[in-house]
Amino acid sequence: MKRPRVGIVGGGPGGLTLARILHVHGIEAVVFEREAMVTARPQGGSLDMHAESGQYAIECCGLTEKFKRIARYEDQETRVYDKHGSLRFLEDDVAGRERPEVNRGHLRQMLLDSLPAEMVQWKRELSSVELGRDGASTLMFKDGSSESFDLVVGADGAWSKVRALLSDAKPIYSGVTFVELGIDDADQRYPERAKLVGRGLMFALGDSKAIIGHRDANAHIGIYVALRAEEGWIFEDGPGVSSMRASLVGQFSGWSEELLELIRGCDDRMTPRKLYALPVGHRWEHREGVTLLGDAAHLMSPFGGDGANLAMWDAADLALAIVKNDDWKSAVREYEVAMWERAEPAAAGASGALDEVFSEEGLEHMVGHMEERLGGSAAVR
Repeated sequence: MKRPRVGIVGGGPGGLTLARILHVHGIEAVVFEREAMVTARPQGGSLDMHAESGQYAIECCGLTEKFKRIARYEDQETRVYDKHGSLRFLEDDVAGRERPEVNRGHLRQMLLDSLPAEMVQWKRELSSVELGRDGASTLMFKDGSSESFDLVVGADGAWSKVRALLSDAKPIYSGVTFVELGIDDADQRYPERAKLVGRGLMFALGDSKAIIGHRDANAHIGIYVALRAEEGWIFEDGPGVSSMRASLVGQFSGWSEELLELIRGCDDRMTPRKLYALPVGHRWEHREGVTLLGDAAHLMSPFGGDGANLAMWDAADLALAIVKNDDWKSAVREYEVAMWERAEPAAAGASGALDEVFSEEGLEHMVGHMEERLGGSAAVR
């Protein structure tokens, strides 16, 4: 059986990982990305790359040494506070830990730099996909153009248009909304706030709400203000920055001033992020010529840190299935089964963790989980 020509919809970590491994093995692939350029929008904060998934995929790409140059092994601390600002848990001994942080933008750029420039086509927004009788799939773009491939892979995220060929499932609002904030040059401008967050990830929990901080590259502190809210509580075109900042502070009445300063002192960029998920155990009937990976296949809560890691693992397994099997069509079917089996427990765990954290006992759940993971050795009381 001849090797397939692969069309990849979506230029995030999953789609680019798939493209890189196929390229290394001489298989023709094209990535279509709706953004106009790599700098079209902020890529978000940091990701922790898990050894068995994200780092495994990077190894399959042949990029481990380049990854080590952008990975931040020193930023793996964890801190948990109550709403009064009391430290309830601290893990600051990161020696030997193997889940380094990396900025999303840096990871994406590393993958882009590993590909020929013509392999990624920008400003190509998908309109629809059509399956032909011969098994080939045709991508129809909003600019009126179209291209056909032996295999189309939907790596196009939560609101995937490729998924509609395989499944009627739609992402469901979790009931939790995040508002993403940030502080640039935090170490110099606001050293006390930087110290509060530390060198890694910080949670402050109480009243079924959370203020989450994380250390990013270049002394940037990312902050998420998170709470249960109606789906329409906040919109992209909502109130001005000052009133939005005041509104968020008002949602956390009774919390310590030190924690509230993370909101009051944030920069003017504010991005609402409603949390959606596909049904746990999402599957579809296999169709020749099209498949999915990452959030397009198994969108889940970020509580578990598995999203990007699973997307890259999916991409590595799919690429190697195509590379190593003469019957690549059967290999794609086998890839789907393996992907479903590992995604389901991860999605169930992420859903359960979200429910636990945003409950009245959220602090106790979080501290208990951390103590169990580390045998209580890093607990602070």
